[in-house]
Amino acid sequence: MPAQKIETGHSDVVHDVQMDYYGKRVATASSDATIKIIGVGSSSAAQPLATLTGHQGPVWQVAWAHPKFGSILASCSYDGRVIIWKEGNQNEWAQAHVFHEHKASVNSISWAPYEIGLCLACGSSDGSISVFTVRSDGGWETNKIDQAHPVGVTSVSWAPATAPGALVGSGLLEPVHKLVSGGCDSTVKVWKLYNGTWKMDCFPALQMHSDWVRDVAWAPNLGLPKSTIASASQDGTVVIWTVGKEGEQWEGKVLKDFKTPVWRVSWSLTGNLLAVADGDNNVTLWKEAVDGEWQQVSTVEP
Repeated sequence: MPAQKIETGHSDVVHDVQMDYYGKRVATASSDATIKIIGVGSSSAAQPLATLTGHQGPVWQVAWAHPKFGSILASCSYDGRVIIWKEGNQNEWAQAHVFHEHKASVNSISWAPYEIGLCLACGSSDGSISVFTVRSDGGWETNKIDQAHPVGVTSVSWAPATAPGALVGSGLLEPVHKLVSGGCDSTVKVWKLYNGTWKMDCFPALQMHSDWVRDVAWAPNLGLPKSTIASASQDGTVVIWTVGKEGEQWEGKVLKDFKTPVWRVSWSLTGNLLAVADGDNNVTLWKEAVDGEWQQVSTVEP
């Protein structure tokens, strides 16, 4: 499929672009404090559908909830707020909820796997991670990991809801509640929910980076016997972390030193391809070979 160029209509830097579940719309987040919803049909040119205003600073990330919960989008901003947007009539969006829990920029948001329910994790420069879960009465309950990365949280990502090696669809297992976070302390940390409290699930913190961790992404597992996380850093490296069984030590392996800050890492839906966006404006795709070595499969032309 040929690349499609999208004119976003933003008047400042675009920080994030997320496609919805069906691949029909993208949401973009920008320093102009707005979010744009753009239709991207396969046949026609991209068309602007809506502009969401409500943040008072740069919007860093947007995230679509699973469609089983309706048409819902979350956004986080430098203004310290997280906004949940709900689409009523087509292309008419309203603020369904605004969270003011954080005292500084909220840098990253991630919806939990839908099996867990409507649940959003947020990482902030105030050092904490908050997890907001919708209750049956429509209200939200807040669970916080204080001092997750005391100098600032840059990124959060959920683990798949099925444990590694579990038979997908067996339906008897409790969904896994786990998160990974990256921070300005150059570490990656794994968290697990124990009896309603989030606790660190890796000791010590995962440390192979020498500068800020910019992004973390937990790979879908699709029944594989191991868990995999990618982390990208200001130090120019991407590290692939793997662990076999519960309670074992995570092991890290440098994918590559890109010699320029690495901004984002993102897995394909099947978890076998990793996209890396670096500071030289390159996006490269990587795949793990049978021998466990990672190989670059292609470069995405800008």
